Amino acid sequence: MHSAFLDSLRDPSVRDLAWLLLSADLLRPQPPAGTLARPFDTPAEARATLDWLRQLDAVPADLHHDLAATRITRLGRYAERLLGYFLQHGPAAQLVAAGVQVRREGVTLGECDFLLRTQSGTPLHWELAVKCYLHAGESRGQLADYVGPNLKDRFDLKLAHLLDHQLPLSTRDEFAAMGYAGSWAAQMFVKGWLFYRQGEATLAPATLDASHNRGWWVARGDWPAFSASRAQSWRVLARLEWLAPRRHEQGQVQSGEFVLSDAQTLAAQLEPLRGPTMVAAFAQAADGAWLEQSRGFIVPDDWPQQAEAYARQ
Repeated sequence: MHSAFLDSLRDPSVRDLAWLLLSADLLRPQPPAGTLARPFDTPAEARATLDWLRQLDAVPADLHHDLAATRITRLGRYAERLLGYFLQHGPAAQLVAAGVQVRREGVTLGECDFLLRTQSGTPLHWELAVKCYLHAGESRGQLADYVGPNLKDRFDLKLAHLLDHQLPLSTRDEFAAMGYAGSWAAQMFVKGWLFYRQGEATLAPATLDASHNRGWWVARGDWPAFSASRAQSWRVLARLEWLAPRRHEQGQVQSGEFVLSDAQTLAAQLEPLRGPTMVAAFAQAADGAWLEQSRGFIVPDDWPQQAEAYARQ
């Protein structure tokens, strides 16, 4: 990850887009079907994209206008809009179509996230997924051990759906009949964060990219001891803040636009909430901005047992 470059960006949406393009994949390639998407074909495209992001950060109004065109509440939809904007306006691959529904006899079989062409003319089909999973239970070295915070999603099931259903959509006769003839190379664009219980050693599955983004998780009962040795400034992260590490300018914090809390106050804020909550620790940089130092989930005390059971279903 180009952390120094990301730290140089100020606009939250531009930072999220840069993180989407530059951060490590969650997965290694999964041959034969699971080829990884690459935003850039050449080093020149990568350099041009960094320059483009700098310019966008300086004047982000067009990106803000694009994002505001429809109400966005889901993290996956937010990521789709960011990546779609890059494919429409960026200096690398160019968008052909987005959200292409594949149907048979009026029944929707699925939706291709992005169809695009590289600068060299190669037609690609990208499936985007942005996921946050917590490692649950014993360290078995299995992808099933990574579960969604709401216990309705699991990494092994998501990968199987990608490989068996989503990526093959562009090889179906129904897809070609829609006017997209030819061979479209299907690739998966899987980004996100994986969270590990504080103090537990884990055996990572071979399917994971070793450089994936990492966070921690801790049960509420362990929060006082855990937070005592960490930063004194904390904030709950809303769902659309789950992409890039956050940055808050000094004036935004002083004006109350972003409220930072100590660990005890944060715990009191979480008391009425039922499920896991993502929080981030902040420290003040030399320029006065508050930069995210780490992120993790605080989970109810009965969540770990439920998560382990779900991982073994």
